[in-house]
Amino acid sequence: QVQLVESGGGLVQPGGSLRLSCAASGFTFSIYAMSWVRQAPGKGLEWVSDITSGGGTNYADSVKGRFTISRDNAKNTVYLQMSSLKPEDTAVYYCNFKGDYPKYFEVWGQGTLVTVSS
Repeated sequence: QVQLVESGGGLVQPGGSLRLSCAASGFTFSIYAMSWVRQAPGKGLEWVSDITSGGGTNYADSVKGRFTISRDNAKNTVYLQMSSLKPEDTAVYYCNFKGDYPKYFEVWGQGTLVTVSS
């Protein structure tokens, strides 16, 4: 069974840090690019970052320089290290991957809530 399980969310003060984890199972993790996507209260989905199978990374302008995505293929886990957090980073954070064989598909985790507040 293909599964993504996020963890590491919580309440943090502005300027603080958190590390999110996404544990993957049921598929060959190492061959897929992985993404983090967030949804702030009352807003739509916002792509945050992704990492290719080879380790290449991309970031939304809103988090560039503050967030770092990484992966550990031995542990089938992707991480999102978040620092200098702002109240506008408050959201449910989801990890996600997609493929196109035998047809297009996307898999999402259940999400983990990050609240940035004093």
